[in-house]
Amino acid sequence: MTWGLLAAWAANDLEEIVTMAGWLRTARPKLKKRLPWVPDRVWQRTDLSQREVNAAIGLMGGIVAAAAADGARTGGRSPFFRTVLAGFGLHGVAHIAQSAAYGGYTPGVATSPTVVIPYSLWALRRLRAAGIETGGGRAAATGLMFLPVAVAGVHAAARVLAGPRTAET
Repeated sequence: MTWGLLAAWAANDLEEIVTMAGWLRTARPKLKKRLPWVPDRVWQRTDLSQREVNAAIGLMGGIVAAAAADGARTGGRSPFFRTVLAGFGLHGVAHIAQSAAYGGYTPGVATSPTVVIPYSLWALRRLRAAGIETGGGRAAATGLMFLPVAVAGVHAAARVLAGPRTAET
């Protein structure tokens, strides 16, 4: 059950690998029009090359794999696994909210209601059925706090790992 976290994450992030860099380029004008108060330096940071997207997703995969492995090692009792699981499910809800706010497709939304949220709910039910405390609101709150920190961290590292930008990237 715990390795399902990595499998569900891989499905969601495969969608993001295929769509994110191109979507950001085409969606930026609409986003800038809707959010005119956002400084230009922020928009420049959303200009991700495919190499940066790949690196960030690979780094996040390392975190998710470590959580799944820790969950497997502890039979799902690992607080790290349960926190990442809660954050993963909530991030699926965030994908749907982003698409609703944007008024169209955003990367990750196709697999959120079909893979991310169903897996997360199933895994939480399995943990509860096995008598394992899921952490409830505390795990969800920790997951919500951890997610933006993890995303910012992997994107910062990916920018360094991807190297200087060229006309092709």
